[in-house]
Amino acid sequence: MSVDGFIVVGLIVLMIIALAREMLRPGLVLFSVAAILMGVGIISAQEVAAGFSNIGMLTVAILFLVSEGIRQTGALNRFATFFLPRRRSRIPFMLPRIMLPVSFLSAFLNNTPIVIIFGPMIKKWAERLNLSSQKFLIPLSYATIFGGMCTLIGTSTNLVVHGLMLDNGFNGFSMFELGKIGVPILIIGTLYVGIFGNWLLPGKKIKFNSSSRDLKEYFYDLIVTKNSPLIGIEIKTGRVKELKKLILHAVERDGKILKDLDDSFVIKENDILLVAGKSDALNQILTMEGIMLRGTDELKGIIPKSELRQYEAVIAPRFPGIGQTIAEFNFVEHYKAAVLAIHRNGERITSNLGHLRLKPGDSLVLLTDDKFIRNWGESKVFYLTSYIGEHNTSRGRGLRWAALIILLMMIAGATFGKYIYTPRAINFDMFYFAALAAILMVWTKILPAQQYTKSISWDILITIAMSFAISKAMQNSGAADALARSTVNFSKAFGPIGVLAAVYLITTIFTEVITNNAAAALVFPIALAAANQMQIDPKPLFVAITIAASASFSTPIGYQTNMIVQGIGNYKFNDYVKIGLPLNLLAFLVSVTLIPYLWPF
Repeated sequence: MSVDGFIVVGLIVLMIIALAREMLRPGLVLFSVAAILMGVGIISAQEVAAGFSNIGMLTVAILFLVSEGIRQTGALNRFATFFLPRRRSRIPFMLPRIMLPVSFLSAFLNNTPIVIIFGPMIKKWAERLNLSSQKFLIPLSYATIFGGMCTLIGTSTNLVVHGLMLDNGFNGFSMFELGKIGVPILIIGTLYVGIFGNWLLPGKKIKFNSSSRDLKEYFYDLIVTKNSPLIGIEIKTGRVKELKKLILHAVERDGKILKDLDDSFVIKENDILLVAGKSDALNQILTMEGIMLRGTDELKGIIPKSELRQYEAVIAPRFPGIGQTIAEFNFVEHYKAAVLAIHRNGERITSNLGHLRLKPGDSLVLLTDDKFIRNWGESKVFYLTSYIGEHNTSRGRGLRWAALIILLMMIAGATFGKYIYTPRAINFDMFYFAALAAILMVWTKILPAQQYTKSISWDILITIAMSFAISKAMQNSGAADALARSTVNFSKAFGPIGVLAAVYLITTIFTEVITNNAAAALVFPIALAAANQMQIDPKPLFVAITIAASASFSTPIGYQTNMIVQGIGNYKFNDYVKIGLPLNLLAFLVSVTLIPYLWPF
């Protein structure tokens, strides 16, 4: 490997470390690497900028608008009312009934808004049926990943590889070509989650005939005030009858958390009671005498007690207070909201909140009023996870039908456009019909024109564009050839299938620790060089990259939807490993078995 090659590999290693440690947003990390590569002359300024004109990247940008238009109509909310089961049944029946419709939607729409809308709806639905929502939220994320594997537009990763193929002189993927491998993985993956989800997913195991009603998902800190009628009351088997349906879990006294409460324990003034109840328990708490909900003192004189509401909101990467403590970032001043608790990595944090530094993916329990959803429901600083399913659910049946017709026209055009003949030789590709769909949604007012820039995730687009630049640097420096040679030498005993397996494994490891788009772009030149060295058709390797880059099941950081449901469901890192690692193995085995038959070398 040349000196330039070692520079590129070294920078990529540093880039992976920076991404894994979340030192900066992914787009900024990759832009920094691309700028250094340009500075040392490995790639030119034109090659750095070329990614922004790549048709795959531009198609991703336009599809953000199309997906937002569908979301704005409330069509997704209406759709959810049809596929969510209305009665309890065995989980192997309930999970596929939820996952398959979600997979179908995510094959044509951006995954993120699907999870943001369906996540809180599924959580409320599970609570109504006395089911653990943790059994359904990771499967929701997986369902969007499965669907994304099935079409060209299902996920931005497919369009990234498609764009790289076009840039290197190959024919790209057709609209449903990836479905030949995506659909089998969808079916096998859904069956696996349905059969084993009740045992491998966290939360209370679901029994079909269980009438248990002890599932309590919402926690509240109650301060015992002076002259409270609770003072002097003994706790009986973890219950205080004056608290009605609330369950007492612990008491904080003099800065110490007391969990083992026997029947002789007596409540004192200034005790902080940690109680659990349903999401509607807030109204009961606010009317009780002798207690004060922690956080209400911050909002005194700002929001009337009768107007207080509880919201859960997951911090998005654009949140302005990331890295600051709650004390430094004044929620009352910024949002007229008080932070009651933070859920992080499956743990509920209420003590010393003022010293806790905020991170993307933190799930905040907020006390505020109805204006919060109106002011911040459409923002990009929060993924709202409570009441969002009930907010702005419909803008009229006519707009829903218009949006659906435009979406179907886009899909049909992208599928059959190559058969349309015109004397001007117009290229009726995915970009052409996506652009028409976006413009139609704007001019028909399905997508509010003044909000169109908010619909686009610029960090994802910068990440994709800079991934192309770094991919080009790997080719220019010879690093791709050297890494491909090592890959071929390691796996040549198994022939082309061995190289296919190696490319898949490299991609899936990358995608679990860095962004899926960056993983695909980094492995692409290695796969291309390996195919040239072995003199085989590179397309099977490109297919493997698209599947492996999307098949991020084992960590919450590998795929954005995994991170969103982690906040909603209060999952721990190991929860993903337990259910996701076998799923990664299944996807690998299906891919290595079927790809050589569907796309011969």
